[in-house]
Amino acid sequence: MKKLTDICDIQYGYAFDSKCFTEDSSYPPLVRIRDVKRGYSETYYSGDYPEEYILSAGDLLVGMDGEFNIARWKCSGALLNQRVCKLAAKLGTNEEYLRFAMLKALKEIEQRTAFVTVKHLSAKELNKLELDVPELSKQDMIADILNRLEKVIEVRREELDKLDELIKARFVEMFGDPVSNSYDLPEATLPDLGKFGRGVSKHRPRNDIKLLGGKYPLIQTGDVANAGLYITSYSNTYSELGLKQSKMWDKGTLCITIAANIAKTAILEFDACFPDSVVGFTANERTNNIFIHYWFSFFQAILESQAPESAQKNINLKILSELKVIVPEKKKQDEFAFFVEATDKSKFAVQKALDNAQLLFDSLMQKYFG
Repeated sequence: MKKLTDICDIQYGYAFDSKCFTEDSSYPPLVRIRDVKRGYSETYYSGDYPEEYILSAGDLLVGMDGEFNIARWKCSGALLNQRVCKLAAKLGTNEEYLRFAMLKALKEIEQRTAFVTVKHLSAKELNKLELDVPELSKQDMIADILNRLEKVIEVRREELDKLDELIKARFVEMFGDPVSNSYDLPEATLPDLGKFGRGVSKHRPRNDIKLLGGKYPLIQTGDVANAGLYITSYSNTYSELGLKQSKMWDKGTLCITIAANIAKTAILEFDACFPDSVVGFTANERTNNIFIHYWFSFFQAILESQAPESAQKNINLKILSELKVIVPEKKKQDEFAFFVEATDKSKFAVQKALDNAQLLFDSLMQKYFG
């Protein structure tokens, strides 16, 4: 085991004057904590700055608040802000091996760090951190294997994104822009187009453990938000007591979230209960749930941005029930649904390949770094 400070140099970010923060992109970008993972910044700095804090493309950065992310920066000329640090491997250390080793180590630190409002990673914690560092040839081998797997995972994710883009492009081709109704199609509200109502849970499951643990699937907002077109799994169940104070919705119901994750939608693949933070919709003869699911995908960001925020963002049933939905010919909607289901089969195959690659990556990370 070797101390992190023995195998790399650590440069901590500079406390730049917030009065000079700007959205003017003619100035150099400032790398803040939230920018580490996403790889770009929307904050720029108009003041004077020490040149030693200018980053180069490929620099290895660590975010020191919230989630302790580690990633390579993607462009030159950005500035290293406070609560972000840069790692530079010393001679005898493969920097990609260092990145993977730190990925594991930071996750472990995050898990054992006491949670307050935001988790903090201290310089003291980094300075005392020890890593298993084998001889350089073995580092090179491990880094090469994990890098190859990372590229496979990235390619699979890009394939999924392209298939999603293909479906949305097909929607616009067939029905125009649904936000502006560019094809001047007839419109109706969701209550006009099917059965529409909030989920039911008279008591919060987290407040009464007797409601949980039975055989009845319980879907919550996170399950909807994390699904694709279909909800195929669940992590919680209701007991007989839980079912009595809730309602069972049929397979095929379109679930629409109205709290925390706003206007995310997915279709049930099994009968299930859900609380009043989820709305259920079942299409009548004028439309179909697949069409409505993709119609929502164009409005999700708009609805979320307009949602009032208290403890968490939410919208009410009235807002949803007053939305104007375009209503093309049913034959056209069914044609689109057929296209979606065919494309979804391709997505399923890609997702399976992605899951297998991720599983292999995770198992190798465990093998190499414990």
